[in-house]
Amino acid sequence: MTINNQKHFSVCAIALTTSLCLGLSTTASAKLTGDVFISSEKDNVITVLDGKTQKQQALIKACKRPRHMQLTQDRLRLIAVCGDDGNAIVIDIASKKVIDKIKLQEGVEIFDLSPDGKKLYFSNEDSASIIGVDLVSKKVITQIKVGEEPEGVLLTPDGKTLYATSEVASMVHVIDLGSGKIIKNIEVGKRPRRLALTTDGKELWVTNELGASVSIIRTTDNTVAETLKFEAKGFRVDEITPVGITLSVDGKTAFVALGRANHVAVVDVASRKVRNLILVGKRAWGLAVSRDNATLYVANGMSDDVSVVDVASGRALKTVKAGRVPHSVVIDD
Repeated sequence: MTINNQKHFSVCAIALTTSLCLGLSTTASAKLTGDVFISSEKDNVITVLDGKTQKQQALIKACKRPRHMQLTQDRLRLIAVCGDDGNAIVIDIASKKVIDKIKLQEGVEIFDLSPDGKKLYFSNEDSASIIGVDLVSKKVITQIKVGEEPEGVLLTPDGKTLYATSEVASMVHVIDLGSGKIIKNIEVGKRPRRLALTTDGKELWVTNELGASVSIIRTTDNTVAETLKFEAKGFRVDEITPVGITLSVDGKTAFVALGRANHVAVVDVASRKVRNLILVGKRAWGLAVSRDNATLYVANGMSDDVSVVDVASGRALKTVKAGRVPHSVVIDD
């Protein structure tokens, strides 16, 4: 072991799970398990499924109302935020145990990590703010007022710009993190929720829960280029409530969870055309697709389960119980 490596080990041993370790660790050290993590808002747990068999591997006792989750850059740990006690917990992927806790604020919704893994930015409905926390010191470093009921939070790959949705204002706020100021407010559909950047960074896709649509924003000038409307046979427009969105690794396909319409829309990103609607469980919400684009997991908040979808055939192969009101899905692959 070199002197530099010894110093790194000592710092990590002291800091445990802070981003000082997360930022310095290498992805080569991560052993991808293929496990699937699902947060349950009502049971205060995170269910872990085997990615091959979909059988339960572990049940992690979390905190009150676990919601959004995200893997650290080195993929050694999982961070989950909990709305009712205002904490973020850090889970060691290998042991499936909670190894650290970071105090945020009650009402925490969605978050994103800075590219270096040292900062966490989250939305807070109660204070109508985007709040940045230094994960090393565990102290608030910035608080930016936005529109009422902010939810979606997404950082650009360079970490300089943050996008945030405001459900009440029906806007996406474009925030320059260097100055901590909103540089543009973009009007989108009614009640915007989640965000996804295309792989080339040229488009920002925003789900509009009460608009039955996705707003597609040009990031070059922060204007809406197009609004993609959804329809589902047998459902009224007000029952089509898009929330979750994720893109395939190659960026060619977008998967949009249509909420109370109990379907996932499969969208060709280039043409912006809906290729398929996949029937899943009740109130499809959070979702995640495997890196090989073969399997899609969809959290169904009202049927208390997860749909396991074969992407090639476009149909759900099975449903798996995943606690009461499953919220988000993360795949360690």
